[in-house]
Amino acid sequence: MNTCLIDKVRRFQELHAAPGVFLLPNPWDAGSARLLAALGFSALATSSVACAGVLGRRDGRTTRAETLAHARAIVAATELPVSADLEKGFGDDPGTVAETIALAAAAGLAGGSIEDASGDSRQPLYPVSLAVERVAAAVQAARALPVPFVLTARAENFLRGNPDLDDTIARLQAYEKAGADVLFAPGLPSLEAVRCVCAAVSKPVNFMAGLKGKSFTVAELAAAGVRRISLGPSLYRAAMGGLLGAASETLRHGTFGFLEKMPTAAELTQFLEP
Repeated sequence: MNTCLIDKVRRFQELHAAPGVFLLPNPWDAGSARLLAALGFSALATSSVACAGVLGRRDGRTTRAETLAHARAIVAATELPVSADLEKGFGDDPGTVAETIALAAAAGLAGGSIEDASGDSRQPLYPVSLAVERVAAAVQAARALPVPFVLTARAENFLRGNPDLDDTIARLQAYEKAGADVLFAPGLPSLEAVRCVCAAVSKPVNFMAGLKGKSFTVAELAAAGVRRISLGPSLYRAAMGGLLGAASETLRHGTFGFLEKMPTAAELTQFLEP
């Protein structure tokens, strides 16, 4: 039995059970994972947007094998527990979702999320009955593992053109009843909406900071009842924004002012393996 992974999952579970809120930043490769671990974060998560981005693709265009390879590189980079963005589980049917959970655990992940977005523009969200069946299959697969697995269920309404808070809450309540360990509705538009979600369920709620005008302070989110704050693709986008600005300055103006603002090689190398 993998005692190292058991310890990681135990620490991840304790973070969710402890009072207050904890931060779950999202690295995009092994180097950024090591940097975040060195800064003192307690756990990490992958981002499907960042995973696709490092391969030069748009979100949703990576295979399950590519996503898990990306996750394994981040898992191997630190001793922190890592949760993965597993999108819709890489299949519509519950059996494929269950298989994805088993493969995620085998990759050394302490947890992962399954969303109810279908990827079909004609019906962006799975019908509630199928969505619940998919979460239940993920839960059953997680419970059958030799090592615990922290399963997050995502209600995607606010990102998929259905900004219905009542339906979002109903879906999260159904996912909680199906056995999900953590509940997550990305894109909630206000602190009041966040409070409503947190009050409606008993399992820990994840909030994703990163949407302009829809991100709040750690203190505000903690007061609203949030237990976990992830950053989604925000750190990846910040890094790429730095690249875009530096490259554009060089190309358009022929100057290198960005050199005065960036960390030195030595400052970055301290986070990497010798």
